[in-house]
Amino acid sequence: MGAYLARRAWQIIPTLAGVILLVFILFNWVGGDPALVLAGKVPDPAQIENIRRQLGVDQPWWIQLWIFVQQVFTFDFGRSWSTNQLVSEVLLTRIGPTLTVMVPILVLETLLAVTLALLVAYLRGSLTDRAVMFLTTVAMSISFLVYIIVFQWLLGFKLAWFPVQGWSDDLWTNLTRYAPLPVLLGVLVSVAPSLRLYRSFFLDEIGQDYVRTARAKGLTENRVMLRHVLRNAMIPILTYVGIGLPGLFVGSFLLEIFFSIPGLGREVIESVNRSDFPVIKAITVYLAMLTMLVNLLVDVLYRVADPRVSFK
Repeated sequence: MGAYLARRAWQIIPTLAGVILLVFILFNWVGGDPALVLAGKVPDPAQIENIRRQLGVDQPWWIQLWIFVQQVFTFDFGRSWSTNQLVSEVLLTRIGPTLTVMVPILVLETLLAVTLALLVAYLRGSLTDRAVMFLTTVAMSISFLVYIIVFQWLLGFKLAWFPVQGWSDDLWTNLTRYAPLPVLLGVLVSVAPSLRLYRSFFLDEIGQDYVRTARAKGLTENRVMLRHVLRNAMIPILTYVGIGLPGLFVGSFLLEIFFSIPGLGREVIESVNRSDFPVIKAITVYLAMLTMLVNLLVDVLYRVADPRVSFK
């Protein structure tokens, strides 16, 4: 496994280099002159030159690229253009609220989707199976915004079970008071497509020869489903979870905006509105790095789920 991890690490290097180069081109050339953004509506030429010198954009492009590479690996993107706060501090203070909401959504959605998908696959062809598939189709056809508006009104305003908005500095208070409603919404929205997909994975495995062999040996259907079908279906399930994990951070945008959660999603929206390039660049690069690390972790988990997987 050590040799495999070393090879994957070498594969990450050119991918990361390509991401850094792409972000540099987008924000330094396509995005326009940052000095004009910072100078205001009535810029003074001397002021613009001074800002360019401070930002280093008056240097040759290869020097600017080297500065950007140093920023990525030293976690030092300077200060936010809009708040003058260190970008590193912005990321560190925003990642906590995002993880407080997104990690429970990921765990609960995965466990619930796998359990329900295994159940309906066990009851395949029955009225329960058809009813669940109908409900998931209806759930997938409803916009995320509708879920947010309805549940905020019903559970927040009407029944007053949860606060509609708010956040605190205490983790336990956030988990027990402010996070449950957005977590509930996130799980309800994401479980329907996952359930349908996982059900198809289980049904594919049920039709394999090894399942018929296990039944012929006298194993009960429960044992066949839990010991054989579930284990062999974990490979595509892990792949789907790994692919969708970075998308959770993108999906957090709406939740954080509507529930006033001071997380990365809300910070991205506000930074785009304020043209705060340092914050946007930092989040873009580190989200790409997270995606690469998650893919590597999923590859390692393949071996845990199925010992027959070999790293060559």
